[in-house]
Amino acid sequence: MERTSQGKDASVSNSNPETHVIDYRAAEQLLAARDPRGAVKLLDSVIAAHPENTAARLLRARAFFLGAQLRPAELEFELVLEREPDNAYAHFALARTFERAGKPEQAKRHFRLAAALDPNPEYLKAARFETE
Repeated sequence: MERTSQGKDASVSNSNPETHVIDYRAAEQLLAARDPRGAVKLLDSVIAAHPENTAARLLRARAFFLGAQLRPAELEFELVLEREPDNAYAHFALARTFERAGKPEQAKRHFRLAAALDPNPEYLKAARFETE
C-alpha cells in the first residue's frame, strides 16, 4: 500500500468525502444483501478517514454481529455508546451481542436501558420487565 510522507495510507488521505459517502451507502447495501465481510471492508476505509463517524461505526458493529464476529461487534457498539449513551438501538444491539455470546446478565442490562430510552415494543419485550 502506498504511503504519504507523513506515513498515512495514500488511499485514505487522497480520497474525498464523496468516496466515503459512496462507500458507506455501498456498505449498507452489502449488509442488506447479507455480505457483512464486504461491508466491513468498505467501512474500514471510511472509519480510517473519519474515526469520529458514529454512524459508520454503528453500521460496522452491525456487520460484525451479522458475521458472528461478536467481540469486534461488542467493542464497536461500546464505542458508539461512549459517544452516544442515549442511543437505544446501540444498547439493544449490544444486548443482542451479549445474548449471542452467552452473557445474559450483561444482555439484560442493555435490553433494559434500550427499553427505558425508547418504548419500542421489540425493546420492551426483550427487556422482560415482569417480576422475576
